[in-house]
Amino acid sequence: MSTLAALLPAVPALGWAVHARWLHGRLTTARRDPLTALWTRDAFTHRARRLLRDPRAVVVLADVDHFKQINDTHGHAAGDLLLATVAARLAHSAAPGGVAGRLGGDEFAAVVIDRDGTMADRLHTLARVLARPVDTAPDVHTTVSLGWVRAGDHPGEDLSALLRRADEAMYAAKRSGRSGPRRARLGRLLGSVAGRRPGRHGAA
Repeated sequence: MSTLAALLPAVPALGWAVHARWLHGRLTTARRDPLTALWTRDAFTHRARRLLRDPRAVVVLADVDHFKQINDTHGHAAGDLLLATVAARLAHSAAPGGVAGRLGGDEFAAVVIDRDGTMADRLHTLARVLARPVDTAPDVHTTVSLGWVRAGDHPGEDLSALLRRADEAMYAAKRSGRSGPRRARLGRLLGSVAGRRPGRHGAA
């Protein structure tokens, strides 16, 4: 009897611990995009802002080229598969220590820490990787335009401002017309670039 009495106070505590773990799991799931499993815009913003305290942080914006054409040609299931594939490849590139998220539609973002000064080479490699066909559907592929900006080049600017700069670089890359069917477009922004896309306001 005394043993049972000793255990009783622990029962509510154990119940709350289980409930807390369940609730944390549900909240984490809610912060994940259901299609790509990347962080949603709000969750990405929260994590990205912490990483931007490091001046070596690099903000990357990725946009799938001709996505509507993929949907029209191969169907929406193929389009979803392409988005999930791009997301997985971007997340792999951002690890370890970085964060990737889906901002909406066919637009993705990442913040990574350039610890060894090789970000330009890494992003050129990423651009080629993102342009590869989907492993399980060789006919489903397109280019992915990338724009990136180093936080340390723009001290004092927040995530929204850096995303706008990365967006300008990405748009300039799209307009360059240098990509063939499997060559991705890549642009880096050091300063302001004319031709900002109207209507973009960043993540905040």
